[in-house]
Amino acid sequence: MTANHQPQEATDVRDVTRRKVVAVGAGAVAAVGVGGTAFAANAFEGAPGRAKPAAAGEDCYVLTSETTEGPYYIDADKIRRDVTEDKEGIPLLLRIKVIDNETCAPIRNAAVDIWHCDAVGIYSGYEDMGNGGGGGGGPAPTGTPTDVPTDVPTDVPTGPPPGGGGGGHQEPTDDTRYLRGTWRTDRHGQVTFKSLFPGWYRGRCIHVHVKVHVNGEWTDAGYEGGNTCHTGQFFFDEESVLLTTVVEPYASNAAERTTLDEDTIYDGTGAAGGLLRLRYRKDDIARGVLASIKVGVDPEATNDGQDGGGGPAPTDSASPSASAS
Repeated sequence: MTANHQPQEATDVRDVTRRKVVAVGAGAVAAVGVGGTAFAANAFEGAPGRAKPAAAGEDCYVLTSETTEGPYYIDADKIRRDVTEDKEGIPLLLRIKVIDNETCAPIRNAAVDIWHCDAVGIYSGYEDMGNGGGGGGGPAPTGTPTDVPTDVPTDVPTGPPPGGGGGGHQEPTDDTRYLRGTWRTDRHGQVTFKSLFPGWYRGRCIHVHVKVHVNGEWTDAGYEGGNTCHTGQFFFDEESVLLTTVVEPYASNAAERTTLDEDTIYDGTGAAGGLLRLRYRKDDIARGVLASIKVGVDPEATNDGQDGGGGPAPTDSASPSASAS
C-alpha cells in the first residue's frame, strides 16, 4: 500500500509496531453509530459555542506542555481514526492541529497517537488493572490485599510510589485495544479521531493521552525513523464533565473523581497545557462533543514522556505520582 492510498473504511485496523506502521492517507471521518447514537457531522449545528476561535497567531510561539507518558502506552498498535470499537459512551470527535511553535507552520505527515480510558475508567490492554488507582501510576488492581502491614514506617520515601514510577511502562495484560489509535496529519497539520468522552478513575481528572512523532518517513514498508517530539495530555473543563456524570455508563462509575483544579498533571495554563476547546449541546451532551486543540511542538526535540515530569509533586499517598496515567 502506498503512502497516499486511501483506506476503504475509516475503521480499517492494522496490527503493527511503531517502525512498521502501514502508510495510509488521510480522509474524512465517517459518521458511525456509537452506543446506539449516530455521531453525524451536523450533530453540533446550533450547539452553543464552548469557546471562541483564537485570533490569528495567538497560539504561535507557545510550546504545548509536555507530560508523562504514563504506564499504559501501547506503541502504534492500531492505525485508525475511529477508536470506539464496541464501547459505549458519549461520542467525541477530537480534532488536533500540530504546528511548529517557532514558524507556526503546520506539520504534515506526523504520526499522532491517542489513548484514554473508557467511561468507567478502564484502559484497554490493562483490564486486569481495574479502576480506582491513583498513587501507583494509574488504575489499581481491584482485588483485596492479603498482607496489610501493621507497623508505621519511620522514613517516608520522597520518590513516586511503586507501580509505574518515573513514567515506567507496564506490559499489557490482555489483547483488548479499544480507545487507542494512530493516524497521520494532513497538509494542514490536522488529524481527527472519532472516540468517546473518557471516564475517570481515582487520583486523576478526565484526560486523553497524546504523542506526536515527526521527522520519520512514510514508505510502503511503514513509518521509519524520526523522533517523538511531544508527549502530552488533553483535558476537559469541569462544566462538561459534570454534564456527563448523569449520563450512562458514566453515571455507573462509582470511583472517586478528581477535578481539573485538583489534578497534579494539568499545569493550569489553559490550551497551552492541553485544555480542549469543546462544543456540545448543554441540554443534551449525550448527542456528542466536538473537541479541538492546536499543539505547538519543537520538531527537533525529543520528548518521550519518560522523565517523570508533567506536574507538581503529589502531596499525599492518595494523589497520583508524576507517572500517573
